[in-house]
Amino acid sequence: MTDTERLPHHLRMTEPSNWFRKYQPVIAESGSVLDVAAGGGRHVKLFGDAGHRVTAVDRNIEALTPFAETLGAEIIEADLEDGSPWPLRGRTFDAVVVCNYLFRPLFDDLIGSLAPGGVLIYETFALGNEVYSKPRNPDHLLRSGELLELVRGRLQVVAYRHGIIDNGECPGVKQMICAVNNIDTGERDDGEPAPLHLPGG
Repeated sequence: MTDTERLPHHLRMTEPSNWFRKYQPVIAESGSVLDVAAGGGRHVKLFGDAGHRVTAVDRNIEALTPFAETLGAEIIEADLEDGSPWPLRGRTFDAVVVCNYLFRPLFDDLIGSLAPGGVLIYETFALGNEVYSKPRNPDHLLRSGELLELVRGRLQVVAYRHGIIDNGECPGVKQMICAVNNIDTGERDDGEPAPLHLPGG
């Protein structure tokens, strides 16, 4: 077994999420991106290569440190589940992205880290995944519609999916959302936020 094969699965993944790739164009050009629980850095590379200024947070940053030099990424070592204060308190970003990670006490901090017009792009496992693979603990699995409930009245939902993804490096039952922090910025008489230009396909 090689050193790479000994790594946990989330650190061996190299291909970015198709969901993240699709909705990256919704983020402001050259905007700042916060990658939460960034793992091996596959999305640091995706957004950095697209010209975004990336801040990556994880409790294990060994795989992330090279991106500080190659992409100018800001790397923050922090355990997000040990009860410590949110390490980005007072800072906002043009996008907050989370993939294959769920710790519900962080939800308010994630939304609170969005700048006006900022984009939340989230993808992780949902109930039903326990039939297929890890994670099986319901603490780490979203309930049906949970991400929709999280953003209701707070962000404009651009896209949402829930179901079985059977391709890619990390298949399973997934729930995904892309939502924008512009709910209070619209100029319409009915109070609705302005619609956005969406990527095709």
